[in-house]
Amino acid sequence: MKIHEYQAKAIMAEFGVPVPRGRLALTPAEAKAIAAELGGKVVIKAQVHAGGRGKGGGIKVASSPEEAEKLASQIIGMSLVTHQTGPEGKVVRKVLVEEVVDTARELYLGIIIDGAAGMPVIMASEAGGMDIEQVAATTPEKILKVYVDPATGFQPFHGRQMAFGLNLAPDQVRPAGDLIGGLYRAFIAKDSSLAEVNPMVVTPQGKLLALDAKMNFDDNALFRHKDIEALRDIDEENPLEVEAQQLGINNYIKLDGNIGCVVNGAGLAMATMDIIKLAGGEPANFLDIGTVNDPERVVGAFKLLVADPSVKAILFNIFGGMARADVIATGIVEAAKQMEIKVPVVVRLEGTNAAEGEKILAQSPIQLVRAADLGEAAEKAVASAKITA
Repeated sequence: MKIHEYQAKAIMAEFGVPVPRGRLALTPAEAKAIAAELGGKVVIKAQVHAGGRGKGGGIKVASSPEEAEKLASQIIGMSLVTHQTGPEGKVVRKVLVEEVVDTARELYLGIIIDGAAGMPVIMASEAGGMDIEQVAATTPEKILKVYVDPATGFQPFHGRQMAFGLNLAPDQVRPAGDLIGGLYRAFIAKDSSLAEVNPMVVTPQGKLLALDAKMNFDDNALFRHKDIEALRDIDEENPLEVEAQQLGINNYIKLDGNIGCVVNGAGLAMATMDIIKLAGGEPANFLDIGTVNDPERVVGAFKLLVADPSVKAILFNIFGGMARADVIATGIVEAAKQMEIKVPVVVRLEGTNAAEGEKILAQSPIQLVRAADLGEAAEKAVASAKITA
């Protein structure tokens, strides 16, 4: 789960990470009032779940409360397009009004879980303010990495190692260690999957601040953090993914292709997407309906794919183990009764009760494209999508 910058800064501040003064504004009038409280000169920052806001016109500096109101009126309601939003952009519904901070240096600081090492890794770089992916690709030597053993946790030497690696002044080493330690504690305490400060700035007076902030959280740990779950903003999420969760389908991710996939099992779902691409097509989604033997789960999957205008063909690839092929077939028939399915549906059924499932489909009036194996199913789905498109 993702949250907004202003929310991430509030969490970080709880753990001792210094952040600029600022507050959230939902209207231009609120932006004006907050700017007056902060002394007039402020930065107006669009709050959307995407990076690159400055390049897209979502971050502007105002020199007075009146200008803050004017700029906020331009940003609130705009469709902000960045390299992370896609061409459709994201509608800005709120802004963070924050004091302007003079900067002498811009640094990068982030924490993620290194799956291969099985522990958190703190990353830092003197190339702050830039896309860290670009830095990693072009100048990987500029990225410092320090691994933290979960059994012992963050230690002062971790902070010193980072501070010296960033070439901070001697009197900045302790504050840097405190900031990094606070970020690590927030990361661990909140079951975060990403905690990032980009840039972490050094002011002309030598003070360190988190000028920007980003935090993502492990969805599987949200049951432990009702306070974090309450920060969710569904306006920032893909509507189909939100609907999938409401239908009880938690393993759905919208993609850019035109072949809707319904598969049981995450591994098989990934293999299905790979074979679709091998056949010359593009998957429209990742959708694992799991091993729940419930026809309504199948009906729900159909609702998602029918509602997606980019889907030009649907591929059901079911290999029944704990899931029963006859239950899946019943769900397909029921979905055809409940809604109009205007695109071709390719079905491959194997495994538990496959013969019973085939019989159910054969006795139904719906038109399906049948396939004996996954390769054939992918080829037929790609061909069907080209005809429909």
